[in-house]
Amino acid sequence: MHPIPVPRRPLAPQELHLRHPALLTLAITLAIGLPATPAHAQDKGLPDIGSSAEELLTPAQETEIGAYTLYQLRRYGYVLEDPLIDSWLDTVGHRLAAVSDRPEQGFSFFLLRDRQINAFATLGGFVGVNAGTVLAAEREDELAGVLAHEISHVTQRHVLRAVERAKKDQIPIMLATLGVILAAQKTSGSNKDGYGDSRANAIQAAVLAGQGLAAQRQIDYTRSVETEADRVGIQTLYRAGYDANGMGDFFERMERLTRGDSGGYQTPAYLQDHPVTTTRLSEARDRAAKLQRERPVLRTQSAAQPSLLLPWGLSANADTASARPAAMFEWARERLRVLTAKSPAQGLRETQQALADAGPKASDARRYAVALSQMKVGYPAAADAVLQPLASRHPDNIWIGLALAENAFVARDPALSKTRYERLLAAHPDDRAVILSYAETLNDIGGAESGRRAQAILRPLLSANGDNPLFQANYARASELAGDTARAGEAYAEAAWLNGRAEDALNQLTALLKRDDLGYIQRARIEARIAALTPEVLDMKRRKIKPQDLPPDGT
Repeated sequence: MHPIPVPRRPLAPQELHLRHPALLTLAITLAIGLPATPAHAQDKGLPDIGSSAEELLTPAQETEIGAYTLYQLRRYGYVLEDPLIDSWLDTVGHRLAAVSDRPEQGFSFFLLRDRQINAFATLGGFVGVNAGTVLAAEREDELAGVLAHEISHVTQRHVLRAVERAKKDQIPIMLATLGVILAAQKTSGSNKDGYGDSRANAIQAAVLAGQGLAAQRQIDYTRSVETEADRVGIQTLYRAGYDANGMGDFFERMERLTRGDSGGYQTPAYLQDHPVTTTRLSEARDRAAKLQRERPVLRTQSAAQPSLLLPWGLSANADTASARPAAMFEWARERLRVLTAKSPAQGLRETQQALADAGPKASDARRYAVALSQMKVGYPAAADAVLQPLASRHPDNIWIGLALAENAFVARDPALSKTRYERLLAAHPDDRAVILSYAETLNDIGGAESGRRAQAILRPLLSANGDNPLFQANYARASELAGDTARAGEAYAEAAWLNGRAEDALNQLTALLKRDDLGYIQRARIEARIAALTPEVLDMKRRKIKPQDLPPDGT
């Protein structure tokens, strides 16, 4: 038996509100890209040696709150689930995290489908990046600069410090406000001529003054933590072997956007809580230049061997960056252009325009995007005509290989599609993107044989992908086709829950429990999941959130 992997349940909303109301509010605020009250950074730029803020939450609780943030984002369909892009983003993010100030910190990187330029970090090392940020960048070094900045917010404990500082500030601000109110009461009390309005005005002024003081403290903290995240982030960027100017280059691009040169994108929300000033830009340039001049030895010569902690078997020494394979940044960006378009037709127009704008020197990544758009629109012959020459020039490119395999299915040649997928699977037996893409195509082909094959290739991913809704949905469909309906029901319920549809998940599990062919272990597992999901469903009912009010399947 291979049970359905059950993800660790994040705290239910009512549990979070009762235990850590300020932290939950801050985490959700960060997740939707609004300015939040950041923490007070170390004013002298000293290394982080711990903080009383860490006493607010255990690492496990931080992870639970971060996971709940991601859960909520999925609930409203903000998260883009694509195995190829997820794998690329994970590679970039963990390459940076491995050389950060806290390499032991766990990180989860995910992409949001919004084309606004924004990025955020929240509790537990959960880092989100808007699609617009990738589309606006011109090099992977620039995107890595953004990720390094957000990683530094986590490693420097800025979110926890924010709550700690807010709690400390609350009492002085309240006392100051109260003092003004009492003074106003005393002054107004000596008035016997009915000047009640002056008392009310004084109280209102006191409240506004307190709010103004809190806002000013927030601005001060914002500047402080942003400066610290820039400083630590540039060091992380350099250690990982990226161009230390990547962060400054992206800042400069953002600064141009503030002058109205948007390049077709809206003025970024990123600038609301990451304001770019001339001082900040010049400091980023100065730090990068200093690092490049000093060229510190990050590892001893004997240790400059490939590290298992880094992607591509890289050493953490910056000098080894040139040894890595060509980055897939442009392929990821162009694929993202297609996946985030308002419609397949819009995606085709955008990619064709981008190809035309590049002229004769257009990259193969842009040609790939056009082929991908043609396939999405339903022109497999045109897509194949573009993909075949690309495959000849890039025989080891998985992105092209997967596009060819998928395109064969679109062209109604399932046998050729399976042949191409099997060839890719033989060359990359552990590649998650290949496995999930092949399983999805097998599920679309249908039939018991396809279902059993999909189950077989998905099974090695069972233990590590319990919290991935795309995996759960594919495993559910494969089990259904293979005739394993009980296991399919569990997986469908998990997919629904991971996409924020807790009531649907609970209904499916309750119906599944009525079957008389369940084994003892499977029945106990289902009962445990029902007990875990019930508080979430009750909370949704209390807030009058119905399944039909949510996006279908989290998209």
